[in-house]
Amino acid sequence: MMRLWKAEAIESFDFQDFNMGDYDAAVEEKVASETITKILYPNDITDAGKQLRLMQQYFFACCSLKDMLRIHFLRGAKLESFHEHFSIQLNDTHPSVAIAELMRLLLDDYGMEWDEAWYITTHTFDYTNHTLLPEALEKWRLDLFQNLLPRQMEIIYEINSRFLESVKNKFPGDDAKLARMSVIEESGPKYVRMANLACIGSQRINGVAKLHSDLLKKNVLFDFYEMWPEKFFNVTNGVTPRRWIGASNQNLTKLLNKNIGDNWLLNFSSEIGKIEALAEDSVFRANWQKSENSK
Repeated sequence: MMRLWKAEAIESFDFQDFNMGDYDAAVEEKVASETITKILYPNDITDAGKQLRLMQQYFFACCSLKDMLRIHFLRGAKLESFHEHFSIQLNDTHPSVAIAELMRLLLDDYGMEWDEAWYITTHTFDYTNHTLLPEALEKWRLDLFQNLLPRQMEIIYEINSRFLESVKNKFPGDDAKLARMSVIEESGPKYVRMANLACIGSQRINGVAKLHSDLLKKNVLFDFYEMWPEKFFNVTNGVTPRRWIGASNQNLTKLLNKNIGDNWLLNFSSEIGKIEALAEDSVFRANWQKSENSK
């Protein structure tokens, strides 16, 4: 099931402003609200564009979380078991503000204590990283984030404070590591590092190819890998060759099964090489050609 969210104004038309002749002000709230979901990924060269992007990320994360909670309660489940019924995949850092938002909902709306809320949160999220360039990891200027999402910023400060204490305990005296792993970048203008938040708030972290996942552990997310090696694993993006052949070309699948057995469907890399022995087999080659033409 896919949810598509649309932002709408609570009051779409101000009749008083209209009667006063201020026609733009009469529909200002409607225009401002609908702008949030009008176009995704607006140009963020300007401060207005940056603010709209962050607003979009928060809006979609907030809507999705509240919908999950609605469904959870409709099923008669208890709040304490939320993480047992829902798994949220952070597809890169864009939705990672959801970590702070779920904490806000659990703490403020449902009155849960911090430790229990944090346990649920960190057992709900998984993080997929898509970039190997440190400079491409998303971060938000602290003042922008603070002004738009003040309560979420308070929660991020608390998450970061508790996390850095655990880093100090594991790597005592390593101030450089503390600075790199902090959610707040303080080497110059202050920023909120969303990739760091995603790593801290997720139970699993993956790349999208084996090489990519290995490089994450060695370079971009090395500090987090040192902290939690058990969190890191790989998920290859896309469709594997064996799945593609097995699902899209039944004739070729039958031909391969007949000649080299069906274990290639489970162990493609080690088994598919067996067809090399049939390269000069005219019957096999003819049947291969037929299977390709008949798909």
